This record gives sequence, structure tokens and C-alpha cells, in this order.
Amino acid sequence: MKKSRLVVFGISIVTVVVMMIFGSPWIAKNMRLGLDLQGGFEILYKITPLEGKTLPDMTAVAESINKRIDVLGVNEPEITVEGDDQIRVQLAGVKDADEARRIISTTANLTFRDINDNLLMDASVLEEGGATLGTDEYGRYLVNLKVKDTEKFYEATKKVAAMGTGSNLMVTWLDFDETKDSYAAESKTEKPNYVSAATVKEGLNSNTVQISGNFTKEEATELKDLINSGSLPVKMSEEYTNAVTADYGMNAFESTMMAGAVGVIAIMLFMILYYQLPGIISAITIAVYVFVVFLIYNLMGGVFTLSGIAALVLGVGMAADSNILTFERIRDGLYSGRSVKTAFYEGTSKSFITIFDAQFTTFISALILYLLGTGSVKGFATMLIVSTISTLLLIVFVAKFFLKMLVDSGCLDGKLKLFGVKETRVPDVNKGEERFYYGKFAKFDFVGKARYFITVTISVLVIGIGFMAFNGFNGNEALNLGIDFTSGTKITVVSDDAINASTLKDQLKDLGINTKSIKINGKGDTTATVFVKEAIETEKMDSVKASLKDIYHHDVNDNTVTPIIGRQLVKNAFLISILAWIGIMIYISFRFKWDYAISGIVALIHDLLVMIAFCAILRLEMNTEIIAVLLTIIGYSINNSIVVFDRIRDNVKANKHEVITKERYKEIVNDALQKTATRSILSTLTTMMPVITLLLMGSNAINTFCLMLFIGLFFGAGSSLFIAAQLWYQIRIHHKPKKHTKKKRKKEDIEEMIIPGMNDY
Repeated sequence: MKKSRLVVFGISIVTVVVMMIFGSPWIAKNMRLGLDLQGGFEILYKITPLEGKTLPDMTAVAESINKRIDVLGVNEPEITVEGDDQIRVQLAGVKDADEARRIISTTANLTFRDINDNLLMDASVLEEGGATLGTDEYGRYLVNLKVKDTEKFYEATKKVAAMGTGSNLMVTWLDFDETKDSYAAESKTEKPNYVSAATVKEGLNSNTVQISGNFTKEEATELKDLINSGSLPVKMSEEYTNAVTADYGMNAFESTMMAGAVGVIAIMLFMILYYQLPGIISAITIAVYVFVVFLIYNLMGGVFTLSGIAALVLGVGMAADSNILTFERIRDGLYSGRSVKTAFYEGTSKSFITIFDAQFTTFISALILYLLGTGSVKGFATMLIVSTISTLLLIVFVAKFFLKMLVDSGCLDGKLKLFGVKETRVPDVNKGEERFYYGKFAKFDFVGKARYFITVTISVLVIGIGFMAFNGFNGNEALNLGIDFTSGTKITVVSDDAINASTLKDQLKDLGINTKSIKINGKGDTTATVFVKEAIETEKMDSVKASLKDIYHHDVNDNTVTPIIGRQLVKNAFLISILAWIGIMIYISFRFKWDYAISGIVALIHDLLVMIAFCAILRLEMNTEIIAVLLTIIGYSINNSIVVFDRIRDNVKANKHEVITKERYKEIVNDALQKTATRSILSTLTTMMPVITLLLMGSNAINTFCLMLFIGLFFGAGSSLFIAAQLWYQIRIHHKPKKHTKKKRKKEDIEEMIIPGMNDY
């Protein structure tokens, strides 16, 4: 026994544990939570130039917006330029979303006018960034301004002074609107729109001037900051909004993190119980995996969102799947009579390329989602990319390293029970025995039984079409399209007591809101989600939210999508799906052959149609997050299919020197499925575990997301066994194969006989 290997193993485990213990507090402290986890808002602005001006560079506009956000004191805002005339702003943790929206979209165009609204001068006469907060002799707050063009300022004030008593007023405006603003009208109101109206008795030739107007300290500070931030030479209109209250966000964060933790622990326990020692190694590497993914995400400045955490938990399941692939290959070797060392090296070698292919196809889907997705979809894709890369680097190599140290030490020699293998099922190669145990599916006819799964699938599709037709004929939408695709407004109301849908509908009707539908959910029916067909304007939405807060005593969340953005999202969703299919098809054709690619894509289309059918049957809301689920299932399902294809290809290669008959093709497919079925079921189970805990314990905001994941995982696993492989079989038996000339088998083609003590390393 090589004790040095055990020492290295022990030191490595201790090092990893210490690293996680001391690193975890830093990770927890530096996590950047998205607006759906700590409250805040997301707005997509349409940028148009002011009348008579050209549209400036979007980067300059984004910088101006960033200066406005500095006024709010919000850390690390997300400001993204999209296209030629759109800017997306995400502010997490902002306390007053309405105030923030007002300040960001304010043009802050400072002008000085006479009582007849004639322009005298604008902010160009002032020094940039020269506004300061001050007080007069009575302690009243005012704003001091530094004058840059003193000559122009003197001429303007001299002109006002000459207008005579009562008319010699210089009116200071912020964002004067010629279509509706006037001094004559505003001077009669209790709270006029202009900033101040100062009496000018003579021309002022000074380097400093003051703006006063019975300001509070907060009002004077805001005015000072807006002037210093500079004016925005554009008009900003909201095309998409999503506001989340802090309480709602933190509740979602706590419940989702708890559900995710329970799901990950469930996977660890399952791996330990089923695989014994390798399962313990798997549990350790999964813990390292979660730690490293959080660490990488923090270091790259990633923002944790609900969908991002869901992607992480899903990634844990897929990471466990990589271990399952390796461990099942090792078990194959042990059941064939190999020694522990031989089985380990063969298993890790054969499983790597399959793991790489499976993870790479998921990476393709995630990358396309990231490049074309927006908002929460982009966050989901980012986490999925980090997860797939971490799986290849950590789960594969770290797990292999730990297990290799134990195997090479010799302490596992002959101890098959530690791998969950019963010695009674292992042949004695010394007596010339061959493998006789091939798992629980050894005699199962997958090709023959495929019709039952296909029948279930067809039934689901027919029922789904029936529901879509029924809803369509009754004046409803065939599918329950969310506001992401149809445009409109979604309002979330939270209460301490149960909410009555009809009462809420009447309350909204009194406020001028005609609801499309109201869904009551949450523990004790304390949360209501209201859907409105129209995209409610900001001012009206603010009034509605204030009224609902007075009634239910909680801040109200709102999400608004304009028709233009709705059409863009539909276009992007279609484009994302097509590109994902093309990317996966090209890769599989390159790694395998065209018939494998066709079979895999048809299986993916099957998964997509089944999920859409369930959306129709259950009337689930179709939104951008559902697109993320579809893309995830595309990656996951093709992952399963690739594992099957890999075994089929091995079997085909074993018969490459002869013409394969129809019956032989059936045997090849059945053999491949019999050897991979256990792995497919186990990997699906481990991936489903965290999804189920998220569904049962996580935030209501991702319930539909998790339910669709669950459905997609189930039918995705089924399609890899009963659709992809069966279609490949049908293509092969109907596609005339090339004739092979009989060749004399080369020496290297002959399978090596394992002789204990000689070539059993």
C-alpha cells in the first residue's frame, strides 16, 4: 500500500475544507443581489432626441444617466446600451423606485426666462459642476451657482430689470415644456412647476448667483445634484418596467436559497447512499463546485437573481450527472471482472469525452441565451455558462484526482463493496467466466416498448391542441401569453390578510384599470398577481400603486411592457431557439454523423412541443423565463441523447467489419439503451431533486419556471431513450448502408484478454 497517496488525499481534503470555511463568509458578504432578490427596478428606455436636435452617442447618454444614479447613492448600477436607441437600467436595492425613476428620466435642462416665458439664457452660462448647497441669513436652504459667462448673465438680468415693477421677474425652470408650461398659469398654483421666480432690480455682474424658493434640505440637495449632473439632450420614454419591493425581494431570496440548499444536500445524500465511497467523493466535489461557482460569480461581478440561483441548482444536478457517468463506467469494468485500478482508469477515460460532449451542447444553448437574451434570462444564462465550465474543470478532474489517490494507494484493491458492487455479480476471470450481470434493464426491449412512450406523448400533444382550440373558440388566447410577448402590465399586490379577487378587481376598476385576469397565490392567499392588457403609463401607475398601498399596507410591484418590446421579445425567442438547434446540430454532425444529429433535433422538437402542450393544458404563463427553460431543456435533453449515441457508436464500431442487418441494429440500440438507462434515470433524478425543492419551498416568482423544468426534465429523459435512439434506428434500417469489403482483422482490433497479475494494472 502506498501511504503517500493517502497522505496527499488527506491533505487535499483538509485544504479544500479550510478554503471553503474561510472563503464562504467573504462570498456571502460580497454577493451582489439582483432586484428580484433585494428589491429595486429595471427599466428599458427608448431614447429620442429633443425637438430640433440630433440623437447623441448612446455611450454619452449612458454616462449622463450614471451621473443621475450617483445622485441616488445606489451602488453598482447596471446600465446597458441595447441597439441604437435603447438603454436598460437596473437598480437593485433602491429604496424609493418612483423617486429614482423620476430623477433618472429628468432632462434637467435648466433655463432662465421672463414672465412671458421668453428664453433669456440656459445652463451654458454656468460653470459645470459648480452648484453647491447653501443657506441664507434666516437658515433657509438655497442653491449657489457659479457664473461662467458673466457678460451674458449681466445683459439678461439687465433686460429683466428694465421690465418694471411686477414684471421684473427672472423665472428659473427645470425641463420647461413649451406645450404646457407657462409662468402665468403656474404662478396661480400652490406648487408651481418652476423652480423659483426672483425679482431683478438691476443687471447682475457677479461670479455667483443664488436660487431660492422655500426649499427643504432634501429638495435643495436634489436640485443641486441634478444641475451638477448636467442636462440630458434627449427624451426618455419607458418601454419596459419591472419594479420589485424590498420585502418581496428578500422573502424570495431567503426561500429560494433554503430550497436550493435542501436540494443540493438531497443530491449529496443520494450519491453517498447509492455509490458508497465514490458517492462521498462526489459529495465533496459538489460542495467544492458550489463554493467555486459562487466565488467565480462574485469575482466577475455577477448579479445573483432568482433565475440565476435556479440555474446554479440545476447545474449541481448536471454536475452530479457527470459523476454518475464516470461511476457507472467504473462499475461496468468491475462487473466485467476488472480490478479496481483497471476499472477506474478505463471508466474515467471512456466517460470524459461523453461528459465533454454533453456539457458543450449545454454551453452552446447557454451562450446563445446570453448573447441574445436580456434581463433575468441573461442572468440565468451567465450562471449556466459558469456552471458548465466549472463542471468540466472541477467535477471531472477534482473527483478523478481524489479517487485516483485512493485507488493508486492500493487501499481499495478487491473492496468492491465500497463501490456499491455486489461480489456475487462479478465473474471470476481466473476460471474463465465472462460478465453475466448487465444491470436491471438487461433484458428490457426499449425498441419494442418505445411505442408506449410515443403514445403518451401523442396523447399529451392532442390534449394540448384540444385545450388551445377550446380557448381560442371561446375568445381566449390559445396560449396564456405573458406580457413579455403581448405587452401590457403585471401588478403584484401583497397583503397581511387573504386577498379577495373580485374585491381587488372592483378596487382597480374604480382606479380606472380594467383587469384581464387576477391570480391569487402565496401562503394564506396573501399575494395577488393582476394582468392588464394595456401598458399603463408611469404617472397613472404611480397613482394606482399609491392607492393600493393605502388599502393593503404594502408596497406594490409592477411590470410593464410596451407593444414594441413585446414584438422584439417574440422575435428574439424564435431566433434563440433556431440558433440553438442549428448550433447543436452542427456540433453533433461533427462529433458523430448526420443521422445522429437529425435524431437528436427531432427529440428536441418533441420536448419543445410537449412543454408547450403542458403550458396550454395548465394555462401557464408563457414569458421570457419559459424561453430560458426551453433552452435549458434543449441542452439537457441533447446531453442525455449524446450519452446514448456514444454507446450506440461504440457498438456500431464493434461491428464495422460486417454488413449490419435490421435485427442487428435493433440489438445495437437495445444494448446501448440497456447500458445507459440506469444512468439516464439517476441523472434525471438528481437533477429533479433540487427542482422539486425549489418548486415546493422556493419563491412563488419561479414556480412556473420550476414546474416547466420538472416537466421538461422528465420528457427530455424519455425522448433520449424512446425518441432519439428509435429514430436513429429507423433511419439506419431504411438508409442503405455502404458495402464493406471483408478485411482481415488487424492485431490491434482484437480485444485484449485480461490476465490477472500480468496486464491487469
